[in-house]
Amino acid sequence: MADSTKTATLTYDGKTFELPVHSPSAGPDVVDIRKLYGQANLFTYDPGFTSTAACDSAITYIDGEEGVLLHRGYPIDQLAGKSHYLEVCYLLLYGDLPSATQLEDFENRVTNHTMLHEQMQYFFRGFRRDAHPMAIMVGVVGAMSAFYHDSTDISDPWQREVASIRLIAKMPTIAAWAFKYHVGQPFVYPRNDLDYASNFLRMCFAVPAEEYEVNPILSRAMDRIFTLHADHEQNASTSTVRLASSSGANPFASIAAGIACLWGPAHGGANQACLEMLREIGSVDRIPEFIARAKDKNDPFRLMGFGHRVYKNFDPRAKVMKESADEVLELLGVENNPALQVAKELEKQALDDPYFAEKKLFPNVDFYSGIILEAMGFPTSMFTPIFALSRTVGWISQWKEMIEDPAMKIGRPRQLYTGATQRDYVDVENR
Repeated sequence: MADSTKTATLTYDGKTFELPVHSPSAGPDVVDIRKLYGQANLFTYDPGFTSTAACDSAITYIDGEEGVLLHRGYPIDQLAGKSHYLEVCYLLLYGDLPSATQLEDFENRVTNHTMLHEQMQYFFRGFRRDAHPMAIMVGVVGAMSAFYHDSTDISDPWQREVASIRLIAKMPTIAAWAFKYHVGQPFVYPRNDLDYASNFLRMCFAVPAEEYEVNPILSRAMDRIFTLHADHEQNASTSTVRLASSSGANPFASIAAGIACLWGPAHGGANQACLEMLREIGSVDRIPEFIARAKDKNDPFRLMGFGHRVYKNFDPRAKVMKESADEVLELLGVENNPALQVAKELEKQALDDPYFAEKKLFPNVDFYSGIILEAMGFPTSMFTPIFALSRTVGWISQWKEMIEDPAMKIGRPRQLYTGATQRDYVDVENR
């Protein structure tokens, strides 16, 4: 962090304190309060940390007001439109786009580490058949530290590198096997002659009884889903990974903590909630009724998949995801799927309605990703595991950045205590 030449003045209890102000390469200035407690005996109060910078990072930048998302400076729409997921993984991990030789080497390293230790099958088989795939992923990813002892020392740069490649490579296999176990089908092993997204689709949908050919349109759509969810700055799950790893926890345990946080419906379950809403609407002729309800301030119903907590304008990921949704729906058709029929008509009517334009409630990435995954044949229970698979590289990149930061400290938020003050213990017979 560069030295600051700006200061902010705080007056408290008759005393004045000068606090350093740091200027980022983009975004608002940041008041440095690290010495505030020692100097003024004050904490700051910020539930949800929505106005607090807990770290400095060079990975991802978001401007929600303008609808901007940059990875290492590159706009997300350019990356999703011209690049592919593993190239974006390289960019997030190492800071720059790779040369052709670097990309080939990186892709080979990932491809050659997609298999799981054979004994890890027993972890899957230990779960009930009706276990949620996210429950399986939390357990299996955490258990990786019991198998890969040569990549758990976070102080060793080489072990950090090995752990990073292993997690990126093996997460599609873990997610696909969680899906296969969930639906009662045999596990399908990865193949080294397939690209990252095609390998995942094959492991999810192939069966031993027949050959499975991956459709390139579906593979490209899957790759875009991975790319558009690769990282999203200091969100809840990323902050969880950073907080867990700040204690020195091994990378597999830290990523498992991120998966557990992502499982929450307020975080990773948005596209599932969107699809459930489409099913609730049920048919195209009921759309006006639900649009009217969404406009009614006294009605608790709201349109899922429209607007975004971070983006107060359009979601920059949504345009690219819509292109994929149109391609997939044209390939697979929507005639026999009421939810997809409702989705296409709801999108049209909402975009034509001035109310949604004025409120800047545009379809977001979750609206389109849920449509694509539903059309591909994934149950809603797999939506969040696919999100976790996609976000793994973001978590790892943030984890590596934090571990390599000499200013790293174990996370220790403070509190505004509202409980009882000191009181004396009273023997039970006297209460």
